[in-house]
Amino acid sequence: MADLKSDLIQKDGPRISTMRNYRFAIVCYDPADEFQLRREVVRLNDELREHGWYVLSINLQKLLLDRIAAQGEEWSEAMIRMETALQKVDPERGLQYLEDQVGPLIEGPEGIAADCSRIIYEFIQENPDKKDHTVAMIGRAGSLYPFYRSSALLKHLDGQTQNIPVVLLYPGVRNGPTGLSFMGVLNADSDYRPRIYS
Repeated sequence: MADLKSDLIQKDGPRISTMRNYRFAIVCYDPADEFQLRREVVRLNDELREHGWYVLSINLQKLLLDRIAAQGEEWSEAMIRMETALQKVDPERGLQYLEDQVGPLIEGPEGIAADCSRIIYEFIQENPDKKDHTVAMIGRAGSLYPFYRSSALLKHLDGQTQNIPVVLLYPGVRNGPTGLSFMGVLNADSDYRPRIYS
């Protein structure tokens, strides 16, 4: 976290990316260390605020639950009944059913990435004076497993963040300089362009 903090508070602007107009970074951590990471993020947020930064926290779990709730109670209850029945026959079928139901709610440019973009946009519209000293921290990504890959989130956020730096808190395992395995379970995706802190 010290390296991330140092790269964010540079006098000439954040240096969290290896590319000039791509202001994304990833903090990769072991999923078992979720609570420790949360404590470190709180400490980092306090330190950034001391340096005049505003930290916009985006909770992916809340966004996921909001999208499910928007489908209505009847939809949720029917999904739970069907998953429970399928799981009794074959746990894999139950999980696949959930993926088939939840995936379309959060995937693509109009999915959960649009929610993140909207939160950033609304914050900047309400606080234009803070734009140059705001960082968005996107957390609780583990709640999207196994429905969504975070590489898709960053892909759909590209160009939609009002040019403020975005840090994705990523539960997973680093494989090589640019490869990440979501939750340490999925096959490593080597298509990550952001700087990876671990």
